[in-house]
Amino acid sequence: MEFTSQTTGSSMTPSPSRSVGFYLECAVLVIGVVGTAANALVLYAMAVSKQHKRYKLIFNQNMLDFVSCFFLGATYVAKRCNVNLSGTPGYWLCLMVFSEGSAWGPVVGSLINLAAITIERYLKVVHHVWAKKYLHSWMEYAAGTFAWVAGTVIAAAVTTNTTAVVNGACYSRVLWNSQLARTAYWIWYILSFYVVMLLIFIFCYGQILMAIRHQARIMAAHNATGGPGPGSSDAQLKQIQTDVIKTMLLVSVLFAITWAPANIFMFLNHVANVHPSKNAFYVIVFVSYLYLCINPFIYATKFEPVKHVLVRLIPCNKATQPPESIEMIAPVRIQVVRAINITHCFMWCF
Repeated sequence: MEFTSQTTGSSMTPSPSRSVGFYLECAVLVIGVVGTAANALVLYAMAVSKQHKRYKLIFNQNMLDFVSCFFLGATYVAKRCNVNLSGTPGYWLCLMVFSEGSAWGPVVGSLINLAAITIERYLKVVHHVWAKKYLHSWMEYAAGTFAWVAGTVIAAAVTTNTTAVVNGACYSRVLWNSQLARTAYWIWYILSFYVVMLLIFIFCYGQILMAIRHQARIMAAHNATGGPGPGSSDAQLKQIQTDVIKTMLLVSVLFAITWAPANIFMFLNHVANVHPSKNAFYVIVFVSYLYLCINPFIYATKFEPVKHVLVRLIPCNKATQPPESIEMIAPVRIQVVRAINITHCFMWCF
């Protein structure tokens, strides 16, 4: 059995590394609680500002991250309770709670939904005419539903067939029928939910950036041939280009960095048969879920109505000027500063 995937009940015996593992488990619990609160805050802001109707996939992304972080926190609270896993109830507790399958399903759905958001932005910017004609609202609902269903099915199918209780210990995703099946599945998983995701980011955001630069060159050429001078439309185009670059860098780089350790761990543990320590597993879970805490603000704070709601919820911004008067001074600078203040104050509160 692999120690990295073992969760025991009250039969766990003390060891020299228990203190380190205890604090790492507490850190994972904290990131689950913080992630739940962060995503709940953004969900509330989007609902109050009515942006959940306009940006359905982004709202769905926050909902998936919220559910995943909630179940992660609930799982590690249950692990601290030293529950005795025995009989049929113990098996179902192992399957539903201690295996972390309830948190893993929404994570897979979140990755699928993230790819859908990227593709949607690519179609609306690069193929604007086609998207306006053929990209309907029901397609967004279908993509969001598919993310939930696919994530749940993948997690449930794997967890159910590879999880068991042995001597009061819950072993999750280790009891495979064969080494070939195990290796094939994890290679497919790493390629599908990391490598392909990175390729989607690079292609879609690269095409978006090229399209915006092409539009900027056309606008500049039009102005040079005697057209209207640079005005609000030109400034707005430059601001859109800047926002796309920021979003591309934040989402792509953050995803690549925070999910790289988890995918390396899965490759070593399940493909190369090199088993890292259990403490390394806790660190990887913490880093991976850190992405789910930060990701909501990358998207949601791009929308001015959502930012206004978040600003009103932060006590340290009560003494500042109202958003309407601030935006008349320096719109671009204030938007960036306000987003930074939201993140700093939110993290300070926790």
